[in-house]
Amino acid sequence: MLIQVRTDNHIKNSEALADRIRGEVENALQPRFQGRLRRVEVYLQDTNGVKGGVDRRCSIEAHLAGRQPVAVHNAATNVDEAVDGAVEKLVHALDHVVGRLNDRGGNVPMSGEE
Repeated sequence: MLIQVRTDNHIKNSEALADRIRGEVENALQPRFQGRLRRVEVYLQDTNGVKGGVDRRCSIEAHLAGRQPVAVHNAATNVDEAVDGAVEKLVHALDHVVGRLNDRGGNVPMSGEE
C-alpha cells in the first residue's frame, strides 16, 4: 500500500511529518485492510492561512482495489488532531464499505487482482 502525504503552502512539509502521518495511517489500516488498499492519499491544508482558528484540515482518500475511492475530511486546531480525526473517520468508512460488500457476497479484489 502506497501512502502519499501532501501539504498546501501554509503547512511546512518535512520528512518527519510525512513519516509520522504514514505510520499513523498504516497502524490504523493494517492488518484489517491489508491487501484491499492500493493507495492512500493524505492532504493537509491550513484553510485560513495566518489568520488562525480551527483551520487545519486533513482529507484522506483511500483507493480500494477495484472500487471507487473513499474520502473523509476532518478539521481541527492543529495538524495532529486533524489527522487523528480523519484516520478515525476513514477506518469507520472503510469498515462500512467492506462490510456492505461482504454482506452482498461481493469480494474486494486483493492487491494485484482486478
